[in-house]
Amino acid sequence: MKMNGNEIKPGNIIKHQDTLWVAVKCNAVKPGKGGAFNQVELKNLLDGRKLNERFRSAETVERIRLDQKTHTYLYPEGEMLVFMNAENYEQIYLQAEFVGEQAQYLTDGMEVEVEFYEERAITVALPEQVILEVAETEPVVKGQTSANSFKPATLNNGARTNVPPFVNVGERLVINTNDGSYVKRAD
Repeated sequence: MKMNGNEIKPGNIIKHQDTLWVAVKCNAVKPGKGGAFNQVELKNLLDGRKLNERFRSAETVERIRLDQKTHTYLYPEGEMLVFMNAENYEQIYLQAEFVGEQAQYLTDGMEVEVEFYEERAITVALPEQVILEVAETEPVVKGQTSANSFKPATLNNGARTNVPPFVNVGERLVINTNDGSYVKRAD
């Protein structure tokens, strides 16, 4: 699907310089002299490079639609992570580094959304929150009741995060998979 350069918005995936890019930031500029343009910060979906590009309103770019399929995480195998398509039960192997820091939050049977472009996996999206148990944390220090005080904790998956002082070992917590932060106690 073709679109004008001034229509690019953050989150759009476009084909530019024969590869796939996602628009991270967009800034519409209307200078005193000359025509208006859209200053776009792009991130390469295949290798992570960044690029700042100007798109004039007369320029057209190809907007890409990715195929989104639900997969179930099965297990790690060396440096690879194994996922199974929920519809046809085909398994795919993805590099752990492809999933990135979020790979530490994968649990057996977790459903994730994998986006494909021409049968090639482009992104893996985990659920926004997971429930994990506190494996290790410091005891509460008397008088440490400030609203913004936190203490370090290690979760049962090995990840480290900061938790409020009232959290103890063995408690189940809701953790944000995007940044690893504490959200709340699990019910």
